[in-house]
Amino acid sequence: MIKINLPFGHGSISVNVPDKNYAGTIMPSESEVTKDGNSLIKAAMENPVNCKHLSEIVTPDASVAIIVSDTTRPTPTAQMLPLLFEELYRGGIRDENIKIIFALGLHRNQTNEEMERIIGVDIYRRILCIEHDNSRCRHIGKTSRMTPVEILEDVLDADIIICVGNIEFHYYAGYSGGAKAILPGVSSRKSIIANHKMMIDEKASTGRVDSPVRQDMEEAAQQVGVDFILNVVLNSKKEIVYATAGHVIDAHRMGVLQVDKMYKINSEPVDVVIVSPGGYPKDINIFQAHKALDNAKNVVVKGGTIIIAAQCCEGFGNAVYEHWNNESKTPDDAIIRFKSSFEFGGHKAALIAQLAKKYDLYLVSDLPDVDAKNAFFIPAGSVQEVLDRVLNEKPDAKVCMMPYGGLTLPVSR
Repeated sequence: MIKINLPFGHGSISVNVPDKNYAGTIMPSESEVTKDGNSLIKAAMENPVNCKHLSEIVTPDASVAIIVSDTTRPTPTAQMLPLLFEELYRGGIRDENIKIIFALGLHRNQTNEEMERIIGVDIYRRILCIEHDNSRCRHIGKTSRMTPVEILEDVLDADIIICVGNIEFHYYAGYSGGAKAILPGVSSRKSIIANHKMMIDEKASTGRVDSPVRQDMEEAAQQVGVDFILNVVLNSKKEIVYATAGHVIDAHRMGVLQVDKMYKINSEPVDVVIVSPGGYPKDINIFQAHKALDNAKNVVVKGGTIIIAAQCCEGFGNAVYEHWNNESKTPDDAIIRFKSSFEFGGHKAALIAQLAKKYDLYLVSDLPDVDAKNAFFIPAGSVQEVLDRVLNEKPDAKVCMMPYGGLTLPVSR
């Protein structure tokens, strides 16, 4: 037997796979961390890509908007901000001229405790911090794809706009990070929906910088006038292994090269894939956990089995998504509804419904069985229970493990 541990919430679960069935574990191509995260961030700040140093961009009287990730993202913002502030202070910026904005997009509001944890106690208590508010966006134009560019007024009114985030795979924007802090991060609902409608394009998929969704995001960010980004790449232990700073697109692409090097993994199709999004916060709800499911589909044969272990301590994670699941009696109901009327949140129901028609989808979580069934999964008490059942029916089935499915992208050899 091969024993594999899978991240699950803040802990882990284990599963035993018979030697004859074990086809391997898809892990990030991570080398040992030789430099600490602070050193990497400082080096990136000292060598900005296609951009002046931040201290040269700002002036003492300038107002600064720093856009940061919300609680659904693993960005180590509390580690990044002090070094960013050092550079701002070198440019003469005063605390009263700085505003930190949490990029919620269409996500829920956060608690004070969550915001304090994200950016660190000291900065949270010294600097004005606000959350994105969809009702306070101002129209400044349209992209070439006719997406309205409607941005939070606090961002537009700032003299200097800085985006802080992390870069990893994203299932329709290609990659996270960079311009994504602007659209959807601090954009209106109308802008976000117009942008996200492009996810039905065949190029709108994981690991593609030519995704029309990302291209649209970056066009919007350029219209807004983002002055500087600071992005990091994390390993599976959530340690910083790479940092990039500077131009909103060019610096982002440097991070993309690092993500591809670490997380695009050559693989062969198998009968069963067992996947974890990577633990908290990537398995905080089904809405977020789906990203690992989308990556896992690349390594399983059609008609095969996907077992996803995701705690989902916050349930569905999106009210619209939950309504669609409760109202769609079959996968086809969700798919047909999505094609006739796009609604953000409903897209998740349709995407999982498409997978449910191609594979046997099992979900091991803390969700009630009825919720898992409504989301087109087969609820299960444990990964081992499902695997033993599948191998009893298919003794020669090949099984692959993906402990960090939210990070790793299997690709054909």
